[in-house]
Amino acid sequence: MVLLHVLFEHAVGYALLALKEVEEISLLLPQVEECVLNLGKFHNIVRLVAFCPFSSSQVALENANAVSEGIVHEDLRLLLETHLPSKKKKVLLGVGDPKIGAAIQEELGYNCQTGGVIAEILRGVRLHFHNLVKGLTDLSACKAQLGLGHSYSRAKVKFNVNRVDNMIIQSISLLDQLDKDINTFSMRVREWYGYHFPELVKIINDNATYCRLAQFIGNRRELNEEKLEKLEELTMDGAKAKAILDASRSSMGMDISAIDLINIESFSSRVVSLSEYRQSLHTYLRSKMSQVAPSLSALIGEAVGARLIAHAGSLTNLAKYPASTVQILGAEKALFRALKTRGNTPKYGLIFHSTFIGRAAAKNKGRISRYLANKCSIASRIDCFSEVPTSVFGEKLREQVEERLSFYETGEIPRKNLDVMKEAMVQAEEAAAEITKKLEKQEKKRLKKEKKRLAALAALASSENSSTPEEHEEIQEKPKKKKKQKLEEAPQENGMDSPSVSISKPKKKKSFSKEELISSDQEETAGGSPNPPKKKKKSSPQEETGSEPEEAARSIPKKKRKLSSKDEPVSSGPEEAVASKGSIKKKKKKLQRTSQED
Repeated sequence: MVLLHVLFEHAVGYALLALKEVEEISLLLPQVEECVLNLGKFHNIVRLVAFCPFSSSQVALENANAVSEGIVHEDLRLLLETHLPSKKKKVLLGVGDPKIGAAIQEELGYNCQTGGVIAEILRGVRLHFHNLVKGLTDLSACKAQLGLGHSYSRAKVKFNVNRVDNMIIQSISLLDQLDKDINTFSMRVREWYGYHFPELVKIINDNATYCRLAQFIGNRRELNEEKLEKLEELTMDGAKAKAILDASRSSMGMDISAIDLINIESFSSRVVSLSEYRQSLHTYLRSKMSQVAPSLSALIGEAVGARLIAHAGSLTNLAKYPASTVQILGAEKALFRALKTRGNTPKYGLIFHSTFIGRAAAKNKGRISRYLANKCSIASRIDCFSEVPTSVFGEKLREQVEERLSFYETGEIPRKNLDVMKEAMVQAEEAAAEITKKLEKQEKKRLKKEKKRLAALAALASSENSSTPEEHEEIQEKPKKKKKQKLEEAPQENGMDSPSVSISKPKKKKSFSKEELISSDQEETAGGSPNPPKKKKKSSPQEETGSEPEEAARSIPKKKRKLSSKDEPVSSGPEEAVASKGSIKKKKKKLQRTSQED
């Protein structure tokens, strides 16, 4: 009995499934289609034998590339050799891609089958895969598919950004469209301004110059000798400027209002800006063609070469075309019309716009167009597949076309292609060496700048780290300085002379007994007057510092002295002495009065 297995490739890994009742399944295709939608019935037909998950996204991308190219990857080989039966003749492997099936059959020897029931079973596996594999959810499977799809697309679309021909296709298309639009708008300006100044159309033929003059002149009646220099600058011809001035004085045009002139000037300014943009776009196209297809642009010109690339779709497609196709590229309608009517086929297409065909005689136009198409196909292949783009081959091919033209006219035998290509190879190697040197220099400069930038960033970071503790110290020192300043300001506000003296707290006064206070009062009254002050001796600095707190303490308002716990509070000694003196005087006065009365 033949065992049917199915190989399923998913973004998360390879799955190998076994089918039951192969012969019945192969006969009942409609029933299999019904079972695909029902998970329970599908489980009765298919069972999971092995699942080999990918270890990383890079491994998944490698396996996807191998499957798309029809190559058996080592992971796939290991899975099949491990889990398929050893008897290969009794095994039938179902795969979705015929290429990978043929590779498996050639390398491993297993019979492979595609299409029919296998396609339906793979559709069911794809639908119920997250239910067949344990631990796999529908969301994670979708994310894996999305990530692998993006990475696979990026790997397939690898290209050099500097050599993209899409920009050439877009710029040449825009250039052709701008030419049509500028011509249409210029004709509108000529017709509109011609009502006021019809003679200007005959003098000036260039559209952009006419629009600039219409914008500058405005009302022709205001044109005078002072504006003649500006007219010469715009027309680049003194005779034309003088003719415009003379024609404005004797013009047959109608008068025009100010609002109409404003509209004409605004529209002509738009046309002038479009023509300036067209020139800048042409310079951009030349620079892109020198980067992408230097040989083709040196041979046939930037505009014609860009039109050939745009018509072919890409530089690669143009390189694949034979010379006969390049010759009639752009004249497809004439070709098919000639084939249909059995007339003469066209001799040239887009290459007719090159200067070579116009310079050739009428009888030699077909011959030179064939030769030019041959050289264009060679130049496009060199540009497409060369690593370092150079214009050496294009210049040599152009010389060959020039020699062929002179041969048609004078009969002078041109050089052989082999000799010309040998010279071109030598020059191309020298040019490639110079280009590589320039690129290396640019890379070195870039690396130096990057190192300097990184060093500057590291120095800045280290300076910031070193400055942070200093800033903390400064912040801590600032409050201390403020406290000192406050302490120094306080004595100055109190009226003290020396700012260095600090205010000290008043010391507690000693408590005196009642008897000692009375005895001291009596001594003071007996003396009558306080002792005269003694002369102060020059004391040491320690004594001066000791006296200063006492003076500061005297300036503080007096408080009641504390007495011992046994005694009652009594007024201070000096106050009591003053009171006793007053009472003695009163007694004396009373005694004197009583004596006088007696």
